[in-house]
Amino acid sequence: MPDLGLLKRHTELLLGSARELTDTSAPSLCTGWSRGHVLTHIARNADGMAALCRSALEGTGETMYRSDESRDSDIEAGAHRPVTALVDDLATSAAVLDPLLTRLGPEHADLTVERTPGGHRFRVGDLIGLRLREVVYHHVDLATAFTFADVEADLVAAFLNDEYLRLGAEPGHAARAADLLWRARGIRD
Repeated sequence: MPDLGLLKRHTELLLGSARELTDTSAPSLCTGWSRGHVLTHIARNADGMAALCRSALEGTGETMYRSDESRDSDIEAGAHRPVTALVDDLATSAAVLDPLLTRLGPEHADLTVERTPGGHRFRVGDLIGLRLREVVYHHVDLATAFTFADVEADLVAAFLNDEYLRLGAEPGHAARAADLLWRARGIRD
């Protein structure tokens, strides 16, 4: 199971960057999304992850999102709030999620939970890693001073290997970083 301490560290780094933002209507690196959209997405992702934790811990049967459409509308509805409201939402949602993730144990690892009703399923043992990826990737997407160069080298390597495996390729391939840039951002150089 990925290190919860690493997730806490990167959540604090993200909150620090978010508190320094003055213009959340500025574009992010996510096509069509402002910084406000990204911050709202990260907060709603925490809410969704909390629902998945409750499903595993308490058997609530909750899914991460009610539907893809409700996820998208929740992000749009929250994206245009003042920066203080965005940061408060981000901090509050992370504070709710943290103790739930802490309660997950080895007995929960192989349980599966759903993204949407009848949709993609996740292993509960992967939730911390999935949340860490969301926090780090979208921190970079805010287009602040924080970049992947600020992320621990072993974590970047783990992200690259994970992404490459998700694409069905062999780990350790020399061109994996260039391939990922092409797939994620359309960058060919």
